[in-house]
Amino acid sequence: MKKSLVKYPFLTQEVEIYEQDNGHKIVLAHKEGGMVSVSSWVKTGSINENDKNNGISHFLEHLMFKGTHKHKAGEFDHILESKGAIVNAATWKDYTFYYVTLPKGENNENFYTAIELHADMMTDPVIPDYEMGAPFDINDKTVTDKRERHVVIEEIRMRKDQPWTKVYNATNNAMYTSHPYKRDVIGTPQIISQVSQEEVMNYYRTFYSPQNVTTIIVGDFDSEDVLKRVVEAFKWGERPTPPERNILPDKPVSETVYIENEANINSSFMMFGFLGSLAKDLRNSIALEMLAIILGEGTSSRLYTNLVEKQEEHIFNMIDAENYTFRDGCNFFVQANFNPQYKDKAVSLVKSEIEKLKEGITERELNKAKKKLKSRFACEVETVSDIGETIGYYMTVCDDLALAEDYLPICESITAKDLAETAKTYLDLNHAVISVLRPKN
Repeated sequence: MKKSLVKYPFLTQEVEIYEQDNGHKIVLAHKEGGMVSVSSWVKTGSINENDKNNGISHFLEHLMFKGTHKHKAGEFDHILESKGAIVNAATWKDYTFYYVTLPKGENNENFYTAIELHADMMTDPVIPDYEMGAPFDINDKTVTDKRERHVVIEEIRMRKDQPWTKVYNATNNAMYTSHPYKRDVIGTPQIISQVSQEEVMNYYRTFYSPQNVTTIIVGDFDSEDVLKRVVEAFKWGERPTPPERNILPDKPVSETVYIENEANINSSFMMFGFLGSLAKDLRNSIALEMLAIILGEGTSSRLYTNLVEKQEEHIFNMIDAENYTFRDGCNFFVQANFNPQYKDKAVSLVKSEIEKLKEGITERELNKAKKKLKSRFACEVETVSDIGETIGYYMTVCDDLALAEDYLPICESITAKDLAETAKTYLDLNHAVISVLRPKN
């Protein structure tokens, strides 16, 4: 077993990383107190899906809680929640992760139980047909089954009715040519209604291999004892080697793409989308985070000040900017809700504010952005669950926890000139996708 150490900022001890011969990585991070976090991050999400199985990662996430050969469905949640645990999971483009956060209990009793149950769920899910629900015709309105297949389909339908989802999906799909990121993580009712138990289990066996999994333990514990328990609890058996990823990052669109859709809504929604740097390109990722803060985070941002407070007409109800970091490239978004009668002016005003970023950033704006990012980074080590999530992100999306050591020095070294150059490189309107969702009639 290989061992490495990382000096993780704000923690009192170095983070220990162990890689077993089978590829399973175990990360131990020490945080004083009575709470512990047990989580596993799997390197799979919509990035490993295609047009035929889109949504299977998210569906599998739901089904992982439906029992093992040792524990029947519901037992996992019942045992842990009775001990005060928070149990949950999430699926995104690059990963799926499962976590348990709970008081460690007297003599670590709860803690050890959480490790055993979590490992059992990760390595031996049963996913029985009677929990999953039988495949059915999505157009058959007489089917009223309440099992997990139908729970997920209802979740998809509720989400797709939301205006923000509509405008995001239109933007996201147009930003990519062939990369799997173009698909919606949650999938479609048509696919989920038909996917079989065999397909789900094949997907599980293919991607939930030890080489794809990082298990993270955060809390106050004896490392040697906990490492031994985790190794013994995760009984992987024979697993196939996961397929190699042959996906190349997409290039930005070659010219401005403008999309306009309509829906039964009363106000209009808008989104500008740009492709940015790879997640592991930490300097440019941080610079894009800073630009998002300066341009559109909070009431002191440029977008709010110039387009909400200073406009004579009431054009925008809300407007902000965000930068999402992904393994194969960041997504930088400007999103707004606005008065439909000012559509052309709204688009023009947003374009103007994006262009102004390239003309220069003030030292005051730079320092505000740095302060926010440093504060945010410090807040991410306040709880065991936050530490687990941040470590999981670096290990799974960036493949390198050591980048966490570099975050604060890189953040401090970025200049106003650097930000203007980053804006010129990544926020080029000639490579933007602009999506508008307007009211019918």
